[in-house]
Amino acid sequence: MAYLKVSGTKIVDQNGKEVILRGAGLGGWMNMENFISGYPGCEFQIRAALADVVGKEKSEFFFDKFLEYFFTDADAAFFKSLGLNCIRLPFNYRHFEDDMNPRVLKPEGFKHLDRVIELCAKHGIYTILDLHTAPGGQNTDWHADAGTHIANFWNHKDFQDRIVWLWEELAKHYVNNTWIAGYNPLNEPTDPYQTRIIDVYDRLYETIRKIDPHHALFFDGNTFASDFSKFGDVHKNWENVAYSIHDYSVFGFPAAPEPYTSTETQLHRLRRSYEKKRQWMDERGLCVWNGEWGPVYARKEYEGEKTDAINEERYRVLKDQLSIYNKDRLSWSIWLYKDIGFQGMVYVSRETPYMTLFKDFLAKKHRLAIDAWGADDSQVRDVYQPLVDLIKREVKPEHQNLYPAPVWKLTDRIGRLARNILVSEFLVREWAEHFAGKSEQELDEIAKSFHFESCLHRDGLNKILTDNATLVAQGD
Repeated sequence: MAYLKVSGTKIVDQNGKEVILRGAGLGGWMNMENFISGYPGCEFQIRAALADVVGKEKSEFFFDKFLEYFFTDADAAFFKSLGLNCIRLPFNYRHFEDDMNPRVLKPEGFKHLDRVIELCAKHGIYTILDLHTAPGGQNTDWHADAGTHIANFWNHKDFQDRIVWLWEELAKHYVNNTWIAGYNPLNEPTDPYQTRIIDVYDRLYETIRKIDPHHALFFDGNTFASDFSKFGDVHKNWENVAYSIHDYSVFGFPAAPEPYTSTETQLHRLRRSYEKKRQWMDERGLCVWNGEWGPVYARKEYEGEKTDAINEERYRVLKDQLSIYNKDRLSWSIWLYKDIGFQGMVYVSRETPYMTLFKDFLAKKHRLAIDAWGADDSQVRDVYQPLVDLIKREVKPEHQNLYPAPVWKLTDRIGRLARNILVSEFLVREWAEHFAGKSEQELDEIAKSFHFESCLHRDGLNKILTDNATLVAQGD
């Protein structure tokens, strides 16, 4: 088997035949996220808090079991059965080095990554390696696992040096693995100056290519993989590179401006948002990969009798996006494969030890809207509105829209800082104390809640993905 490579606008095999990659991201696994598995704040915070509550040994045991159960052979077999052929594997740099011991490789970081790559290969599934979290935080959000809204990765050369070093180590390790479709060196960068990102990508390209001339690279656009407008002619320096957009639609989220009914105006907005993200590539005949996209879904414990109607509307958004993608023969990776019931193709049953243990805590999280992703702030909006009003009253209008505006509106920024960083920080210890006094056997059972056999399937979503994977395949 030979490596896949990028040729013009396409990904092709060794015979030059087009290969359209269709799949999902394994979010919440080697880069945990609050809305995916039900904790507050950032991964580094809950790992430290759990070690404080149950001790380092038990904490490491729990998280290792979590990683083991989250994706097994049963998951790979199910994924393949849907007709999908590629999984994006997000990971946190902390699996491979410690902040207090930088540039010293932790070989144990490869344990689960190697295991899942091998499981996927066994079932004929390609993988794309995604560095989802970089030292200092490469973007302004929770999933950069930095605990702040300042993307300090761009402000300190040493942070940048460290991911160059890490990709050197990763390239050494994976250079001969042809089931890896490619490397996604940095997830959703937010460089406010729009120039440092080019310098970092140049360094990553040169470093990886010295070791691994074979694997394709997938470079995200700036500002959460939405903006290539300042990339200029840099593509002329790079070969075997695709360019990654993240094509989320506002219509797939609780903050949608209106009910989605596939009107001509709404369809135009879907298409225009997508075309704007890929414009730079289309003008230059470059390959586009949609590395993340997809709606979130209502849950009966929160949305009640409205749940089914809301989800049918979200499926309509999904279908309309796929119709656009199919016409362009687009490779895509929907977000995401597994979670606790908000967006995943499969999700942890409410009857499992983890979900019963955290039932009341999850309800509190939802009520307080401390997760940014798909937040419903209706129960606390009145608390924060005076702060919004204060800033609007006291700050000049031209100073209110700070980067990453317009992706972040003023209310988004206040929500990120006040709810998602400040309030969530106060709940970290409470999350960890749910584990107090648990034996290793009990910790194992809690972690096992994320095993495939403990999950339910979002059949409506999975059928749509299967139908469209087949449609694309028939066009080959």
